[in-house]
Amino acid sequence: MVSIPTIDLKMTGHNIAKLRKAAGLSVHDLQMAFGFNSPQAIYKWQNGTALPTVDNLIALAALLHVRIDDILVTDHAVA
Repeated sequence: MVSIPTIDLKMTGHNIAKLRKAAGLSVHDLQMAFGFNSPQAIYKWQNGTALPTVDNLIALAALLHVRIDDILVTDHAVA
């Protein structure tokens, strides 16, 4: 059996919110940094209803001063 990690959306969203607050950034700060017209995408990330695209994930890690692995929360499923 091979252990395949899967991303836990809810826990990753909770982690994004926690890391954002620890970095002293507001949702508005992230909205402006990404050039989004509204904060909707950030809230979706934090609520665990969507994940950042790969390029946004790289930028988010840089803004939060963490590694991508520090943002994503995974479960290990057995296949």
